[in-house]
Amino acid sequence: TALLLESLAFPPSAFTCVFAMGRVAGWIAHAREQLAGGRLIRPASRYVGPTPKVAA
Repeated sequence: TALLLESLAFPPSAFTCVFAMGRVAGWIAHAREQLAGGRLIRPASRYVGPTPKVAA
């Protein structure tokens, strides 16, 4: 992100603020989930890779 912001001529002192602006929508969505249901909703994760080999 820093390379992109630098190439767009943003001063380094503004990097944190510009980066945070892109995250605000997600932060607000998480806060709304928390207020509505009392917990954050996370998708279930399931390993779908190859079966691990047993060490002999």
